[in-house]
Amino acid sequence: MAHPAGKPTLVMGARGSVGRHVLDELIARGVAVRASARRPEPGQFPEGVDVYAADLTDPASLAPAFDGVEQVFLYANHQGVQDVVKAAQSAGVRRIVLMSSGSVIHPTSQGNPITEEHRKVEQAFAAAPDLTVIPLRPLVLATNTLGWAYPIKANGTVPLYQPDAITAPIHERDVAAVAVAALTGDDATTGLLTGPARMSQRDQVATIGAAIGRNVTVTALNRDDARTRFSRFMPAEQAGAVLSFLDDAAAGNSPMTGTVEQILGRPALSFDIWAIDHAAHFVGSD
Repeated sequence: MAHPAGKPTLVMGARGSVGRHVLDELIARGVAVRASARRPEPGQFPEGVDVYAADLTDPASLAPAFDGVEQVFLYANHQGVQDVVKAAQSAGVRRIVLMSSGSVIHPTSQGNPITEEHRKVEQAFAAAPDLTVIPLRPLVLATNTLGWAYPIKANGTVPLYQPDAITAPIHERDVAAVAVAALTGDDATTGLLTGPARMSQRDQVATIGAAIGRNVTVTALNRDDARTRFSRFMPAEQAGAVLSFLDDAAAGNSPMTGTVEQILGRPALSFDIWAIDHAAHFVGSD
């Protein structure tokens, strides 16, 4: 895809787990970039990058960030999505690379509240004239396991619902690489993005333990206890949706695909690599 001279690519949520890798890779490729965060602070971004304070739920903050950009990477947020679409159209943005969810095209996830929120966001962008949307659809992010960091550090035991549920978690660097391919290529489509191997939650815990040199055990949670635990960190409806995803995975419905390798021309990064990359999160004290 040709980029008009001088028109930058905006990376929203540029300090997020995926956004920061998107920003760094675009810079490495010599692409003109602009970054935004809800509350940017000095020293958070590479020197020379224009930084804007922008929030997808605050329409007034979007116009300055969108002004003069050709394309935008952003995360799906169902709150105020129509205002985001209007702001992009008004600014003349031509392409959106949207961090969505693989559950949108995963048959057994249909009807899940989290799935349907992402579907509504995709549909809102897809319906906008003169705006190309390319959704990124990772099914299970390896970063979800960062939620295990506190119990691993505290006592070396992770309480899990459906510990033997099998998924193919994807490294955020692979999601970012696919995003960059969409931002620098021609009419890319993604399909379902996963890691290169299916493994149980229990085995993921063991892999993290190996990365940090510690024996980490697992205790199984029943559904009621898991709902109570998850509801401490998210709304009750979302907690129920996460449990449903895990039930689906336990039923054998969480696949592994070769989409990452097809797009990038290399194998997807393994969970072992992810665990090594993030070992520091699972050791020490907060």
